[in-house]
Amino acid sequence: MYKALTRDIEVTVEPFYLEDQSNPDEERYVWAYHVQIENKGGSRVQLKSRYWRITDALGRVQEVHGEGVVGEQPVLNPGDVYEYTSGAPLSTPSGVMVGRYFMISDTGEDFAVEIPAFSLDSPYEKRSVN
Repeated sequence: MYKALTRDIEVTVEPFYLEDQSNPDEERYVWAYHVQIENKGGSRVQLKSRYWRITDALGRVQEVHGEGVVGEQPVLNPGDVYEYTSGAPLSTPSGVMVGRYFMISDTGEDFAVEIPAFSLDSPYEKRSVN
């Protein structure tokens, strides 16, 4: 699992390879990732939008911007945890994702919360130890 803490908002990500949706012969590799967002602070926040930077094994970058996550803009009171699962396809057997959630505090302040960088590794990726 990968974790990042920004302004008392902890983001935990656990990626997993989806063998049944992938087809290496057609250069299609698919991952799901489970995200947990926990408000460890003392005030309410709302997730308004997201930004993802997805880099495949050849260095090609996709940027994704959008409102909320999985169609929601969750409000997290102090101590609340919000969880969701989403996915990402690539044409290479590995890659990296990193991003930010854009939040608004109960006082109207906008701020960004880091999503930790995490690797997408399939069983088809050749690895070498240096």
